[in-house]
Amino acid sequence: MTGTLDLIKAKGLKKSEINQLNRLLQRRLPPDRVITIDLAEAVAEISHRLGQPISLVANRRGQIVNVTLGQPWQINTPELRQVRVGPGRLCGHRVIYTRLAEKGKHKNDNGNNGETHVNKDNLMALAKNRLDLLAQVNVDSRGTFSRAHGEQSRLADSVEIIHLLPDRDNEGKLWKQMPTCTIRLAQEEDFTVIIQALEEEFRKQSPGLPVRAGEERAILVGLITDDLDPFQMEDDLDELAQLARTAGATVSRRFTQSRREPDPQFFLGAGKAQELALLVQETGANLVIFDHELNALQHTSLQKALAVKVLDRTELILDIFAQRARTAEGKLQVELAQLKYLYPRLIGKGAAMSRLGGGIGTRGPGETKLEIDRRRIRQRISHLENDIVRIKNYRDTQRRMRNENHVPVIAITGYTNSGKSTLLNALTKSKVFVEDKLFATLDPTTRKTTLPDLSTVLLCDTVGFIKKLPTPLVAAFRATLEEVSVADILLHVVDASHPHAIDQVNSVYDVLSELGAIDKPIITVLNKSELVRKEDLIWLVSQVPNPVIISALKRLGFAALLKKVQDTVYEVFPQQTKVIA
Repeated sequence: MTGTLDLIKAKGLKKSEINQLNRLLQRRLPPDRVITIDLAEAVAEISHRLGQPISLVANRRGQIVNVTLGQPWQINTPELRQVRVGPGRLCGHRVIYTRLAEKGKHKNDNGNNGETHVNKDNLMALAKNRLDLLAQVNVDSRGTFSRAHGEQSRLADSVEIIHLLPDRDNEGKLWKQMPTCTIRLAQEEDFTVIIQALEEEFRKQSPGLPVRAGEERAILVGLITDDLDPFQMEDDLDELAQLARTAGATVSRRFTQSRREPDPQFFLGAGKAQELALLVQETGANLVIFDHELNALQHTSLQKALAVKVLDRTELILDIFAQRARTAEGKLQVELAQLKYLYPRLIGKGAAMSRLGGGIGTRGPGETKLEIDRRRIRQRISHLENDIVRIKNYRDTQRRMRNENHVPVIAITGYTNSGKSTLLNALTKSKVFVEDKLFATLDPTTRKTTLPDLSTVLLCDTVGFIKKLPTPLVAAFRATLEEVSVADILLHVVDASHPHAIDQVNSVYDVLSELGAIDKPIITVLNKSELVRKEDLIWLVSQVPNPVIISALKRLGFAALLKKVQDTVYEVFPQQTKVIA
C-alpha cells in the first residue's frame, strides 16, 4: 500500500528534507502498539529540524498512509475523506503528531508540571473524522540527537493520548486525555485493547439503525438565545421536523444549544460543533438542518467540521418549494428565490483575482470560476426578474378585467397546512391538489363560487405562510402574493386544532403587514373544528377578529361562512349590484 505525502507550507524545503518525510511512509507500527520509541524519535527529529509540526495517519494494520507537514486538522487524505463510519465504530485510523515547545517554555518552565493543552482544531478533527485516537508527541527543543556520536535522543519528550468518549464526562467533555507519559510508557499501551473497549462502549449507546440506500437521515439543530425560551424552541423544532419530513428526510435526533448569540464561525460554538460531529457519526446521519439562517462562513465551517451536508431553514423551505412547483410560473419564482439566496453565499478568492476590466494590468488567466459563477447568476436573476414582471403584467390585466365586471375577489390566506385548498375545493367543487403536508400547493388557483343571494365571487387560493418566512421567498413570490394585497376581502384560514394556533395567526399577520394587506377586511375561518373541544373553540373565537367556525373536510359551517362573506361584500361595496351566476 502506497501512502501519500502532503506538504502544507512546504516553501523552502530541501530535497533531502522531503526525502526524510517520504521515508516516514515506509515505517510500520506493530498493530497492537499506539506508538513506538523509534517512530516518536524519528518524527520528533524531523519536526525539530524543520521547525514545523508533522502529522502521521496510521491504520490499524500499522501502516503509515499519510504524512502531512502540518497539524491534524490540516490533514486532507482520501483515507479519511472516503471513510463512512457506521454507528458504534471508530474510523480505523489514528493520528500521531508533534507539538513543538514554545520558545522560552519547556517542561516545568511554566509551573504546570509539563501539562499541555490540545489544540481545539485538532479536537475538531478527532470528532469530525471519528479518529481512533490522537497521540501528541511533545518535542523538547533542548534535547539532542546525533547519530554520528551515538547520543540518545531526548527530543521526543512525552506523549499525550486523546480519544473520544461515547458521552460527556463529569466535566462536560466529549473526549478523554490520558495522563501525560514518557515515550517508553506510551509504547507499552495496548492499542487493540483500548480500541475494542472504546467501540464496545460506543455500541452500547448506539441506536444501531443502518441508513437505507437513498435515505437522508437528518439531525435537527436549534439555538436557544436570550429572547427564545426552551419551550418555544421545541415548538420550532416540531415545525422543522414537519418541514424535513415534507422534503423527504427521516428525522433521527434533535440537538440544541443555549448561548447569548450565535457564534460567528460555528454558530453553536466550537465545542458544541465537536459534540454535534460525534452525534452525526454515532447516528449515521448524513444531513444536519439548522432552524436558523446561516451565513456563508458558518455554513462552510460547519460543513467542514461535520463532514455531512448542512442546510438551514431557508434552504429546506426552498427545496420543498422546488419539489412542489408545478406551473412554469411557480418554477420561475422558486429558481429566482434559490439564486438570490445562493448569490451572497458564493465564496472564493474574491475580487482580488478579477480580470473583468480592460487594458494594461487586466490581462492574464481571465475570470476565476467564482467570478464566472457570480456573473452567470446575476444574468440569470436579471432574466428571471424580467419574466416575473411579465407574469405580474399578465395578472394585472386579469385583475382589470375582474374589476370591469365588478366581481369581488376573496383571497384565501393562512398558515401552511391549515386547510386552504380543502376549503377551496369544497366551496367551488374543484380538484386542487390536497395533501396533509406543509406547502402541499404552491401555485395560486382562482375559482368562482356563488353566495346565498346568487351573486358571484372569485376565490383565490394562495401559497401558505410560515413562521420566519425567508425574505428571498417573499421577494421572489411577490407576483403570487400580490393576489393577497389586491384582493377585496381576506379569508384567513386557521387550523383551530393546532396547539399554537394563535402563534400561527400572529405569524400570518406579520407577513400580511409586510405585504401591506393587514388593513383589508378579514374573516377568520376556524377550520378543523371537529378536532377541537368546545371550550377551546369558544376561547379561540374570543381571540380573533370576525370569526366563523367550520370543518372543510366534513363540510360543516359553510352556510354561516358564505353568509358572512356576503355581508362583508356588502360592507365593502355598499352600492354593489348583484352579479347573477
